[in-house]
Amino acid sequence: MSDIETADRLARRRARVLPVLAILFIAQQATYFSRPGEELRPVDRLHVSAWLVLSIILLLGLATGGSWLRPARVRQLLDDESTRANRTEAMRIGFLATMAGAVMLYVLRLSPEAAWTGVVLSFLSFSMVFYGRFRGGKWRTIRMVRTQAELLATDHDHDFHEHRDL
Repeated sequence: MSDIETADRLARRRARVLPVLAILFIAQQATYFSRPGEELRPVDRLHVSAWLVLSIILLLGLATGGSWLRPARVRQLLDDESTRANRTEAMRIGFLATMAGAVMLYVLRLSPEAAWTGVVLSFLSFSMVFYGRFRGGKWRTIRMVRTQAELLATDHDHDFHEHRDL
């Protein structure tokens, strides 16, 4: 299998796996919130530590695109220009939403459980929107790099116009 086919297969799998990871992440948090106010037992501390490790791995995966165990060429194909642009926009929107949520929690004096419910619902809805857009297939028609024929057709003589030195 070529690197391009491998990258395409991994991109499809990533779109299916991320919502599942989000559900696992949320389920782990639900068990933590199920006993508010109780003192943590050693096993609970292990549970919180595992959740923290999963949180860090998920954040690193979202920030870098993941696929750390794949060859560099496949990672490069997975992390193309449109993927980086979408990730940057998602991080920007996520940051703004988090700040707006923190201000709302402070102003409305809501509990951590209410904040958690809001994060869960927004995360699940964004995951489903991402998956739906991926399944729609419009991304297949978007090309960032033109074919050789298109490049030759638009390659004009750059010496035709005089250059101005400003």
